[in-house]
Amino acid sequence: MKKYIVSFIIAISIIFSFVLVAPVVKAATTGDVTATVTVTNIALTVSDAGVAYGTIPVSTTEDTTTGGVDDSQTATNTGNVEADFNIQGADTSNWTLSATAGSETYTHKFCTTDCDGSPSWTALTTSYQDLADSVSASGNQVFDLQIGTPTSTTTFTEETATVTVQVVEAGT
Repeated sequence: MKKYIVSFIIAISIIFSFVLVAPVVKAATTGDVTATVTVTNIALTVSDAGVAYGTIPVSTTEDTTTGGVDDSQTATNTGNVEADFNIQGADTSNWTLSATAGSETYTHKFCTTDCDGSPSWTALTTSYQDLADSVSASGNQVFDLQIGTPTSTTTFTEETATVTVQVVEAGT
């Protein structure tokens, strides 16, 4: 029995020596990472978004420059990222949009540079075309429009010629 007691005492001594020599384990500390994110907002407004060309003869053009009806339009990037603006025209209820006027065919064009001086008119199509590239957030693009009536028509009531301005993320 003494042999077991001696063995027990030796075992206890060995266990206590490990406890006294073993390194102390402490709880880990923490650190935070602050992560932020902003959702992309792609948006625009067009001001004043209405043009009244008035009553004009067949085979005639009228525009929104200061020499015309003086009603330039402004597309403003109301989103929070750089954006591209596109523009397109449309057929009216009675006339077809074309690059040149014809019977029951009208023209609609846009200008973005020196429109009051030496305008360079680009014919609108029913597909989107570039109006302005890389417009910064809160930036804008002023543009003028020019309509050309058909060379002949059977429609002598008011036509609505819709122009749509589209915004897309820059580079897309």
